[in-house]
Amino acid sequence: MLRINQNEIPEGLFKAMRQVQDHIRNSGIDPLLIELLDTRVSQINGCAYCLDMHSKEAVHKGETLQRLISLSVWRETNYYTPKERAVLAFAERLTNLQEEKESDDLHDELKKYFSNAEIANLSLAVAQINSWNRLVKSFGTIAGTYEVK
Repeated sequence: MLRINQNEIPEGLFKAMRQVQDHIRNSGIDPLLIELLDTRVSQINGCAYCLDMHSKEAVHKGETLQRLISLSVWRETNYYTPKERAVLAFAERLTNLQEEKESDDLHDELKKYFSNAEIANLSLAVAQINSWNRLVKSFGTIAGTYEVK
């Protein structure tokens, strides 16, 4: 149920969110990996609109249906790379902060594939999709209408 229309949202809010989104997009991290991260975090947060968006974007960028369907159980499959597994574990840990687990082990695994600057950008990507999920759920944005441009 739509609670806040897009024209009622302060222009500065979307401008700020888009600036962060542009930074992430231009960070050099594989766009398909970001879509997997965004989809997984949106699953955890139960954000139907963001799931609709990021699953469509992922397919558009070449992701397979099998991998998207299995994303919530990625640990039980053998078709995610070690690099993708490291990112998914990291995204889950940052999304579920209440678990209060240290993330040194996750950083050690990420450092096999990413520089510290890239890990910082991955951290921002996780924070960004969590922010989008919360805004969209608050606004009551209707799922199912997203179209890839």
